[in-house]
This record gives sequence, C-alpha cells and structure tokens, in this order.
Amino acid sequence: MVFETIRFGRSRIPPARDCNERPLAATPKGDAMVPASETPRWRGVNHLALVTPDMDATVRFYAGVLGMRVVATTRAGPMRHYFFEIGPQNTVAFFEIDGIGTFAKPAGAPPSETIQFDHLSFNLPDERGLLDLRQRLLDAGCECTEVVDHGFVRSVYFTDPNGIALEASWWAIDATGRPADYGDERVFADPEPVPAVDELRRHGQVLEAPVTRLVGDEIVDPV
Repeated sequence: MVFETIRFGRSRIPPARDCNERPLAATPKGDAMVPASETPRWRGVNHLALVTPDMDATVRFYAGVLGMRVVATTRAGPMRHYFFEIGPQNTVAFFEIDGIGTFAKPAGAPPSETIQFDHLSFNLPDERGLLDLRQRLLDAGCECTEVVDHGFVRSVYFTDPNGIALEASWWAIDATGRPADYGDERVFADPEPVPAVDELRRHGQVLEAPVTRLVGDEIVDPV
C-alpha cells in the first residue's frame, strides 16, 4: 500500500494548562479553535517497518541471534511482511523486497546516500483510540486515511512534516506476549514461509544463523 507524501502547513495546537484539561486543536475551517479528543493513549511502537532483500537471513538473525520471537507472518502483495516481538504489543517488522540494495554505515555517521526505512507504526490500545486519533489529525488539518483492516492489526496512515510515513495501529488479534501458534493462519498467514520459520515451528529454534561484522572501528553515535 503506497501513500503520497503530503506537505502540511502549521496548525495551532496549544498545550493543555493542566493534566485534566483537554487540549485545543485548530480546525481547518478558519482560526476558530475546537476541542480535540483526549491525548492519544500511546503504548509504544506497534511496529517499525524496515526492508530486507533476504527474509530467511533476517529471521535467522533476529530470532536466532537476538532472540526476538516471530509473532506474525503475512504477505503484502508479492512481499513477505514478518513481525518480531521486542515487548508486549511492540515489534520490529520487515518487508522482503527482492533485489533491493543495502549498505552499511556506523550509527550516527552521516550517510553517503539517501536512506529510508519503510514506516513507523505507533501502538494504541483499541479501536476507540484509533478513531479518536484519526479525528484529532483531521481536526488539526492533517490528512489521514480511513481505518484499514489488516486482520490481526487495524491501522490509520498519515505523514509527518518531514515526509516520513507514519501509522497508528492496535492489535485486533494480539500476537505478542503469548506462545507462537504457527497453525493460526490469522497471524501466520504467509503460505510459503521462509525455511527459518519452518525450523522455528519444528524445532523451536533456527538451526543456522548469520555472522555479522562491525562497520569500522570508530563509534560516532552521540548517545
């Protein structure tokens, strides 16, 4: 699913004066201010969507080396889309794109070329929170999609002022925080999973994992 990057103007959203006061959001109908919904009840990162040319190697590293459980597998057209749990309802997700180029750089170092992850999805607790956030964005003059039903996740999509693709989601079927059920086709929906997932299903672990190397000796990341 592709969404066009939109260049937004500025909306006046002053902070609330105390924790019990509802903030105000600018309406696109002029300078009048209208009450916004309550502050969104964020619950971490639903998923950070990255890209890989090799999903099998990605599973072997994230599940086999880092110990992140594979909690969902699906397809986005021809692309595999797998989710790795990093905490309750928080995941890192990868799209597999055949032939996509990759390059390495130290953390914090200026890139030598344009870099782009796919999108960041913030986690919300339920459908009500998703609908409230959507209305909050619209009240502020920001474009937002209708709710998109992905089966185990329901989402809306919008864009930040930098052109970064953002998503807000809640787990309609929470695949995190419980043992993986590889027979549950609602969350393990890839009809042709990579061999590493089959190893996880059969043996409870991957049988091989890739070896990685540092990029240079200098640590440039300031944090």
